[in-house]
Amino acid sequence: MFILNQHDSIANEFLADIRDISVQSDRLRFRKNLERLGQILAYEASKSMDFQPVSIETPLEGMNIGKLQHQPVIISVLRAAMPFFSGVLDFFDKADAGFIGAFRKTHQDDNPEVEIALNYLAAPSIEGRELILVDPMLATGKSFMKSIDQLITHGRPKKIHIMAIIAAPEGIKFIKDNLDLPHEFWIGALDTGLNQKAYIVPGLGDAGDLAFGPKL
Repeated sequence: MFILNQHDSIANEFLADIRDISVQSDRLRFRKNLERLGQILAYEASKSMDFQPVSIETPLEGMNIGKLQHQPVIISVLRAAMPFFSGVLDFFDKADAGFIGAFRKTHQDDNPEVEIALNYLAAPSIEGRELILVDPMLATGKSFMKSIDQLITHGRPKKIHIMAIIAAPEGIKFIKDNLDLPHEFWIGALDTGLNQKAYIVPGLGDAGDLAFGPKL
């Protein structure tokens, strides 16, 4: 598991900005920082993929250079992941992409159980391919698992890269316990845990609302 903020880098400033309530009101800056973090995590994930030597011609002579052997499939979990997804797609700019609509159901009572509704899926075949599933927040892990359950109707991937900006240990454990396909985590920050409402603490709030405004 790769955790970005365990290494000192400029990325920690982007992580600080998306959490800081004095900065969060700037939606453009919030979205831009999600995009930047997507680019950085995409770069890190690319190091784990297969490359092959390819001959090219420079103005002076020929040379060999390693290029990505197979393009991944990138799946965005709507709506919060869109700026994050855009950053990932900037680096895997030849990749196929898909979209999945997954959201947390709200209960009228005090039922603490988290239910995930999934109402939209548009994805290419993922058979034998590396799949990057991007969502800025990995809380309980249930939306990731429900998304994966639906995606494997489009084929069985070679490997799943689970990419999130902020994650909770409970969500990581839930996925590890329930996902029997090869997988790897690419995380911006691993936080303390979940509160009684299953929100990540310290977290950052609702990434979708901060990026695009409150929803009804």
